[in-house]
Amino acid sequence: MDTNTLAPQQFALARRRPVSPQVDIVIPVFNEAGDLERSVLRLYAYLKSAFPFTFRITIADNASTDQTWAIALRLEDVIPEVVAVHLNLKGRGRALSTVWLASDAEVLAYMDVDLSTDLNALLPLVAPLVSGHSDIAIGSRLDKASRVRRGTKREVISRCYNLLLRTTLSASFSDAQCGFKAIRADRAQRLLPYVKDTGWFFDTELLVIADRTGMRIHEVPVDWIDDPDSRVDIVATAIEDIKGIARLSRAIANGSLPISALRDDVQAEAVVQAPSGLVRQLVRFAIVGVGSTIAYLLLYLVLRTGMSAMWANATALLLTAIANTAVNRRLTFGVRGRGGRLRHQLQGLAVFGLGLALTTGSLYALNTLAPQARRSVEVIVLVLANILATLTRFLLFRAWIFPRTDRQALVHASGADVLAIEGNAS
Repeated sequence: MDTNTLAPQQFALARRRPVSPQVDIVIPVFNEAGDLERSVLRLYAYLKSAFPFTFRITIADNASTDQTWAIALRLEDVIPEVVAVHLNLKGRGRALSTVWLASDAEVLAYMDVDLSTDLNALLPLVAPLVSGHSDIAIGSRLDKASRVRRGTKREVISRCYNLLLRTTLSASFSDAQCGFKAIRADRAQRLLPYVKDTGWFFDTELLVIADRTGMRIHEVPVDWIDDPDSRVDIVATAIEDIKGIARLSRAIANGSLPISALRDDVQAEAVVQAPSGLVRQLVRFAIVGVGSTIAYLLLYLVLRTGMSAMWANATALLLTAIANTAVNRRLTFGVRGRGGRLRHQLQGLAVFGLGLALTTGSLYALNTLAPQARRSVEVIVLVLANILATLTRFLLFRAWIFPRTDRQALVHASGADVLAIEGNAS
């Protein structure tokens, strides 16, 4: 699709796909006619054979003057999962920002067209984002587990640049420049409006802002082979990077980049991040439940030495119920941040009341039918009652307290409800 007459963020659909992909992999290109087709076919073959998530490959052509755009269109015609987007202006950052803001995928990734990074690192890169474990993932050539083949000059420049980032911007990530990254779509929608660079410093600026706002950056060691035919002007890029560091440092220092407000917004957002599948949630809930039951029994036995069975049960159940709701909120149902926390705890206490009624009723029945029952019998009855209460609690947690949230609706609400990166060039 050619964006000759539209601003990048405004281009619209030419055709829609019925299902949005989980992962959108963007390949930004400029005059890459020699590598594009071979690389896309190689990537496509890998994705079809070894990638468990639904995907789209987006070729983002930023103002190529050779046959790159024609090749991109041909690939789009023959491969359903390939989409071609054309921009009139150069800039890798501009291409990525344009496509990412318009994408309807859950996770947005990109890689260099030369595929210098081994594709086996792609799944470890995106899996923590699909699962909701992390916000951004980056390939790191500086990890001890990475295997890298590149010249001494590039190695020294890369290490010096990342050292500069750590000393000037307190960056906690190890490799800002590796062309192998991914981000959750909702996080991209939040951050990209504040990323000003449209060139090579785009990656660094995005990562620094994410790092400062408390987003979780996952690093993946990669096997990386330097492309000897790379046309990147190292000196010019280094100068622009230094200018970018100075500009970003000023923006953070003078408050024109609202880091504190962004951090508060990120922490306040209660976004469902964990997989919503019933089996996966049930497994996680069961694990939390086992821990809660053990904690409950220990508390009960301790409290029982100085309380009646009824009061020991109620106190132990109340304390473990509060902890259980908090852990399930984050681990089982993937809700993070402060938003809705009080409401969730109040709803959790209502569910606790039901559990209390089940366990207390069981104890009452036991004391009525067998008033001289041993302590071990009490424990057995409480365990059985808790199993029933746990199943009931899971169903109420899933249907009432933490109902299934459609991730796509979150993307729609953020203004990306139109998939604007597909279409024919005709």
